[in-house]
Amino acid sequence: MPTSVNLEDQRPDRSAISQTTCGFRGVGAGRLFAIFATLLVGVHALPLYRLVRHSLENPLWSHILLVPCISMYLAWLKRCKMPAAAPAFSLYAGLPLALGIAALSTFWGLRLRGWEFAATDYLSLTTLTFVAFLCSGAAWIFGPARTRALAFPLAFLIFMVPFPTIVTHGLETFLQHASAEAASLMLGVSQTPVLRDGLFFKLPGITIEVAEECSGIRSTLVLFITSLVGAYLFFQSRAHRALLAFAVIPIAIVRNGFRIFTIAMLCVQVSPDMIHSWIHRRGGPLFFALSLIPFFALLIYLYRRERTARTSRKAFESCLKLETP
Repeated sequence: MPTSVNLEDQRPDRSAISQTTCGFRGVGAGRLFAIFATLLVGVHALPLYRLVRHSLENPLWSHILLVPCISMYLAWLKRCKMPAAAPAFSLYAGLPLALGIAALSTFWGLRLRGWEFAATDYLSLTTLTFVAFLCSGAAWIFGPARTRALAFPLAFLIFMVPFPTIVTHGLETFLQHASAEAASLMLGVSQTPVLRDGLFFKLPGITIEVAEECSGIRSTLVLFITSLVGAYLFFQSRAHRALLAFAVIPIAIVRNGFRIFTIAMLCVQVSPDMIHSWIHRRGGPLFFALSLIPFFALLIYLYRRERTARTSRKAFESCLKLETP
């Protein structure tokens, strides 16, 4: 005897499908972006090749090769929380596009006038153009909603761009003088006899100069990038994110000052030949590791504070729901 079949009961559960395939929603947009990115890489093949070589040869920019990998990983973490893709040209696409056009126009304008670029300045303009066009294309392909969700992974690509020479020199000068001030304060607290003349410290038996190499710009930049990624992963509060990122500056200054102070004390208390020891020549990683102690202490403190505040807020909201008739 034939039985009726309810077609509604045979329809698949859409919510279940969306939960199991959350990583594959918007595949069309993803493929389109992959094609666009491949074409853009092809157009910028020569500058990107020079960028890779420069990052391998210059320790200051050795982090550049890791930046795209970190950005892709952060975007992958968002795969299950992405809204529907809706291609649209908006400010999210227009602003980086305008930045890319400005950088490209500056590059060709100066080049046609016979400007001789330093290697870093050439890579700064060409890489900025590449990153700006890449972000603009991503913003248009994925639409405003997805662009907001991917704002940090896309913005993080800016660390692929080497600083122009004038910016690097400015940062080195700032850290150089700030570190000298910190070292001078430590020497004063230790009551070590010292006569300071700018960046020169005249100590018993030796005179020490705080050179640009003592600025610690590389370790400071690495720690700053680490703070941004850590703040993005662990915090939801913008205040906590900003606090962790900007705390890197005083931590870096104190670290550099402590390194100068340590070398100075070794030269005074042990031997002036300590200026040629490994702690001066290759002691950077040791002092960088020491700077991680206050950094992670602050990160843990802020994380626990935010988690406690979140738990209290949830408990308060639960109480309000129970009291509501």
